[in-house]
Amino acid sequence: MIRITALKKRFVSGRGARQRSVAAVAGVDFTAADGAITALLGPNGAGKTTTLRIAAGLLEADSGSVVVDGIDVARAPRPALARMGVLSDARGLYPRLTARENIVYHGRLQGLGAAAAEARARALAQLLEMEPLLDRRTEGFSQGERMKTALARAIVHDPPNIVLDEPTNGLDVLATRSLRAALASLRDAGKCIVLSTHIMQEVPRLADRVVLVARGRTVAAGSVAELCALAGEGDFEEAFVKLAFGAEDRAAAGAVPALASIQVDS
Repeated sequence: MIRITALKKRFVSGRGARQRSVAAVAGVDFTAADGAITALLGPNGAGKTTTLRIAAGLLEADSGSVVVDGIDVARAPRPALARMGVLSDARGLYPRLTARENIVYHGRLQGLGAAAAEARARALAQLLEMEPLLDRRTEGFSQGERMKTALARAIVHDPPNIVLDEPTNGLDVLATRSLRAALASLRDAGKCIVLSTHIMQEVPRLADRVVLVARGRTVAAGSVAELCALAGEGDFEEAFVKLAFGAEDRAAAGAVPALASIQVDS
């Protein structure tokens, strides 16, 4: 289980009189349960990637907390991160190594013995339908092939929690379907899976629970059906627009004004 509470993070850019502070995350709260896929959904710049980088220990929050299976990431990063598999937006594969070598190498870094790392590479290749790729160098891999290899590398140590930043970005239909099936299998095995996306069409097919983020804040959370009911819409895209954007944003974009009955956290 991953629990994120009152998370905040600001970045400072420029110098002197031109220096400005930007709130990338201004109050994100959600809990991701075991045996479920939780989708962090929001427009570009909403704070999704920053939130997941803090969860993965890559950034330090200004305030708030990330707790993984009862372990605070900020206070005890090593044991917390040992219980996570992280796939960032940068795949970072070694191009001159084969897919197998990339996976095994990362397994050894995670403390697995050579035989155990090799066994995990074979098992994950079967799960992710990438057996023909195992002994090919990753240089020249397609986006989907790189994604599969990077995901196998991220979960080679069999972590109970998996964090994925925009995993379907740039994938074709077949690669997306393959990833969806793999994540469903991992969820059914009891894994806690958190993924970010801005492609809302993927969410109903993939997520058990959705956390909507806008302007760095959590504005709504629930199943797709619950969010549609909250917005009074039968279409999830329409529900997303109503819940994730304030009336001022929609007016500026020339959209239909918000219904007064829709309540959005501020």
